[in-house]
Amino acid sequence: MANLKEIKRKIKSVQNTQKTTRAMKLVSTAKLKRAEMAAKQSRVYAVKINEVLSEIAYKINQYKNGAAESRFFDKNETPSTIDVIFVTADKGLCGGFNIQTIKAVRNLLTENVEKKVTVRLRAVGRKGMAFFNFQGTELLTSYAGVSSSPSYEKAQEIIQSAINDFVEGKTDKVILVHNGYKNMISQELKIVDVVPVQSPLETLETSSLMELEPDESGEEILDSLLQKYFEFNMYYALVDSLAAEHSARMQAMENATNNAKERVGILTLAYNKARQESITTELIEIISGVESMK
Repeated sequence: MANLKEIKRKIKSVQNTQKTTRAMKLVSTAKLKRAEMAAKQSRVYAVKINEVLSEIAYKINQYKNGAAESRFFDKNETPSTIDVIFVTADKGLCGGFNIQTIKAVRNLLTENVEKKVTVRLRAVGRKGMAFFNFQGTELLTSYAGVSSSPSYEKAQEIIQSAINDFVEGKTDKVILVHNGYKNMISQELKIVDVVPVQSPLETLETSSLMELEPDESGEEILDSLLQKYFEFNMYYALVDSLAAEHSARMQAMENATNNAKERVGILTLAYNKARQESITTELIEIISGVESMK
């Protein structure tokens, strides 16, 4: 009887867990719709401004005009110090979502340490902060509560600190790492070199996105574009990461719900078998008692 009570208690416990994971899946599904819309809307602008800056970098490197002196476009094949800004979630229960980003950051650390390059980490999200603090790895800056509630103002604050150090010559490169939204069932790890601005158009002899005709305000226009480029890349990383987080959590909770359902089935079968054995034992005892009285 004690065994039956124990199995029944386990069934009740797993059923309660199943209800919780099902509810969490529904919450993540609702949040995902909003986050997905924000990420898709931001992606259009992010892609376009990256294309524009890439072409500017291409033209600057091609024609070697005065702007080539800017550190933002100056290629440095042998950086001595790198800033890595990485985004993780503030909460868990989202499968391997945070682990993918953390592994990418650890790989960057290992690769650059072997090259004797100093890597400074700027963490966004409690899970990444907790991991590297536990490992004893120093974090230059930490931002909690941002990845779960992204804002353009906070994105400006995070990226501006890194850009200021780059301008002052304290660092030679800024890299942005986050796990981005691909679709409802998968995420995509993204590692972006924010500065110096990369130019994938170098293999092209001509470009068609725009024609640069610098005038008196050309430098001001370029500075404004660069500022928007930095800020929006950071902001897009935050909203893209949030959409991916909800997608990963929704999938993780669905798997947990299915596992709980399967576990309930196994426990129910064990309960029925134990109950049958108990009834059989009682019948045998009754029959044995009747036989002994004859």
